[in-house]
Amino acid sequence: MAATRISSTVEPAWSRGTLIGIALIFLTLFLFVPLMAVFVEAFKKGWETYLAAVIEPDALSAIRLTLLIAAIAVPLNLVFGVAAAWTIAKFEFRGKNILLTLIDLPFSVSPVISGLIYVLLFGAQGWFGPWLQAHDIKILFAVPGMVLATIFVTFPFVARELIPLMQAQGSEEEEAALVLGASGWRTFWHVTLPNIKWGLLYGVILCNARAMGEFGAVSVVSGHIRGETNTIPLHVEILYNEYNFAAAFAVASLLAVLALVTLALKSFIEWRLQESGAHQPEGH
Repeated sequence: MAATRISSTVEPAWSRGTLIGIALIFLTLFLFVPLMAVFVEAFKKGWETYLAAVIEPDALSAIRLTLLIAAIAVPLNLVFGVAAAWTIAKFEFRGKNILLTLIDLPFSVSPVISGLIYVLLFGAQGWFGPWLQAHDIKILFAVPGMVLATIFVTFPFVARELIPLMQAQGSEEEEAALVLGASGWRTFWHVTLPNIKWGLLYGVILCNARAMGEFGAVSVVSGHIRGETNTIPLHVEILYNEYNFAAAFAVASLLAVLALVTLALKSFIEWRLQESGAHQPEGH
């Protein structure tokens, strides 16, 4: 009987081979070939042309701005994600489902619409536009607006990674620590954080990758001021529209490298998550 049940759940060799072949063909056409094309086009005119495109002043400005926006948005989303996940996973309160829905909002709203929301709020004809102009405060077409747009489109990543992890772990260990006299802050650092560290890092990596690669929302609020408010994706678009393909692909290769590094880190953390789950004692 056992052999019959096992054989009934195993696909025939031809079926497995067909499915694997389809998957490999799909990955080759829509992932590997485009990725290789980026690097081939980037180095098509030689290393000197590639290096010149990367160290060109506008490109360096775009790289610095991209790193700056990520350096601001990711830590803020980390704090929000941990706080939101802690609240949702550890407590019961009215409006919990509403909070979950709001966290998922950026996944269901187009990034362009997200940017237009900030135009409506902070634009010259927006709700706060006249007041901002009167006090000489610039949000749109400047770094603050780009940071706000990036935070909006990336804030679900950390929270959504931690919520199911914290819910699965339960609150028994935290309650035991509190009973033994540990403060809430000490409980977080010595009990909660070690249990969620790999999930937290996983969410931060995804959040950072999206922050550095965001185009739609940032494009709406940036103003496309060359050398001032262009991130790497916006700089690539400008170069491509100017038919400067070698420089466009050279700068785009930086984002491709970021994607590959993110994929490697993501795979490593997934392995560590599986390892930590496998080594947890039963009943944990």
